[in-house]
This record gives sequence, structure tokens and C-alpha cells, in this order.
Amino acid sequence: MISVFRPASLVRATVALGAVVALAACASPAASPSPSSTVVPSATVSPTPTPSPTPTPTETFDYLAHPLDDATSIWVIVNKMFPLNPKSWVPTDLTTLSAIPEGSDQQMRAEAASALTQLYQAAKAQGAGFKISTAYRSYSFQKALYDPRAASRGVAVADRTTARPGFSEHQSGLAVDIYNVTACRLQQCFGDSAPGKFVAAHAWEYGFVIRYPKDKEGVTGYVWEPWHLRYVGTDLSTAMHDSGVTTLEEFFGLPNAPDYAETP
Repeated sequence: MISVFRPASLVRATVALGAVVALAACASPAASPSPSSTVVPSATVSPTPTPSPTPTPTETFDYLAHPLDDATSIWVIVNKMFPLNPKSWVPTDLTTLSAIPEGSDQQMRAEAASALTQLYQAAKAQGAGFKISTAYRSYSFQKALYDPRAASRGVAVADRTTARPGFSEHQSGLAVDIYNVTACRLQQCFGDSAPGKFVAAHAWEYGFVIRYPKDKEGVTGYVWEPWHLRYVGTDLSTAMHDSGVTTLEEFFGLPNAPDYAETP
């Protein structure tokens, strides 16, 4: 079971300190009146009370809305420490991404596919349309991808860029790699493209996060992948966006996952 060790609280309670400033009535010392002058007493000035501020409503986030260790959950954590359970798991609600260029032979879980289609339509309307590189990958597909890379480049190098079978978000049916031009396909230059900038700014509005953000390899275990989107639903993506927390590990207070706990 995955435990939430240290929830990164999104509760923002504004504690207002009200202060009442007393306006003291200070009468200047009057000069000694001449016999013919009349002294008019100073008016008493009452302090104006400072109104108490209206308390800011407390924002709450339900960390238990979806389990983190259930392969069917849209919040399932899949990283180098937490594989899918079982590792050979196959989603039952996969649907094609036919409404997106090069998506006719790619699949995601139905909820994620619908959200990605909406994200694509919004991006296209802004001149930032994208194509599908890969979406759902089976255990056997991931094994065929990982094993040759580990054999040719070494396990340490392969582990920085390619998940082992059973440890890939793509196998969950909730992740997708996108691109616009071949030169930046699965390359960090995608982050500087119009689609890359659009999804970085707006993917959260459609329930997606950039799963492997820049400078977070020590947390996620992977180098920056601006093309890799993970669907988590708008409740969680909005909470992460508003809090400024960019990784699922940090948001849920989970341990960093830079390395595998087992040999391949």
C-alpha cells in the first residue's frame, strides 16, 4: 500500500490581525486668557473603529478522493518505487485518439482520451496543435522498448529515459507523449515550441500535468520531458497548479523515486 506520509497541504487560511487605533484627542495648552477673552472648550474626538476583516474561506482538498495504489485509479502513482499492481495490468476502457492527428492507432482510457481531445482542440484554436507520438503501451510493448536500450546503452542510462515494463505510466492508459515536428519528437526542444508552451500553461485546465518537469529528476527519476502528459483529473491538476507543486511525489508527500529498488 502507498501511504501518504506528508501531505502537502493546500489549505490556505488567512489569519487577519485586526488593530483598533485610538485617536487621542490632544488639546494644545492654551495661553493664559486675557481678562476680556472667553475660552471655548475643545470638542471630544471619538476614535473611529477599524472594521474586522472578513475571514477568507478555507480551501480544502480531499487527498483520499482516489487511491494512489489502485491501477484503476486516475491518481495511481507509477514510478520507480511503485509499479502497477499487477505489473501486467491492462486497462479495460481503452479508446482510440482518432480525433487527434496520428492518434487513430493510439489509445488511452476513456476519461483521459476525452480530456486530451478537448486539450488538443483548444491548442489547435491557438495555432498550437499537436500530434500523438505514443499513448497506451502494454507490458510487452514496454519490455520490447526497454530491453534493447538497456542492452545497448547500459541499465543506468536506459533508466533515466525509459521506464521498465510494469513501471511505466503509459501502461496505466493515463499518459501520452505528444509532438509537433519530427525534429523535436521526444526531444526537450518540444518545450520551446508553440504546443509545448501551450500545454505547459494550459494542460492543467484539462486535467493533465507535465509529469516529468524540469529540474525534478531527483524526485521523479526522469529527465525533463515536456512532451509527456499525465491525466489526473481537474481536481488534482488545479490543486497542483494553484499550490505551485509540480510533481505527484511532492504533492502527496511520497518519497523521491530517483532509482529502482530492484534490479531489472
